[in-house]
Amino acid sequence: MDIVDMTRKDFESLPYRKRNDMIICDSIVILPTRRKHDSGFRCMDFVAVVRNEPKCLLSGMSDVLHLDGIGGNGFNWLKKYGKVPEVIPPSGWSIDCLPKSGLLRVFALNGHKIICGSALSSFEIYAVSEGEARSLMAQNLRAKLENKHYDW
Repeated sequence: MDIVDMTRKDFESLPYRKRNDMIICDSIVILPTRRKHDSGFRCMDFVAVVRNEPKCLLSGMSDVLHLDGIGGNGFNWLKKYGKVPEVIPPSGWSIDCLPKSGLLRVFALNGHKIICGSALSSFEIYAVSEGEARSLMAQNLRAKLENKHYDW
């Protein structure tokens, strides 16, 4: 089903991702919940979307969404820079509002894909190039085939 035609109930009925599954998608839909976080703010859930098709729910317990991770340093910043970077290349993000459900959709610009972080109190997403996304998926698949847990 195309996310443009979905209702809030349609989004809520999606299955959750498997624990520690690496999710790479084109966009995410923000799904506010009725649950309150310890902070007093409402929790949000997020739906991974690929080519306008919903794939799964992602979190459900986060009260904050961090674009390009906490601090905005980007994916694998320590591996890339060796320290907190002084200059970070901008990725560019946009938000629009779905016509039927009224939910917000977040997407990265310039053909970037989104890597979704773990289901924690703060939910992190990262913009990566399509080439980097393919490489990460291949690396993740090899780790699964070798029956190893890969820590992203």
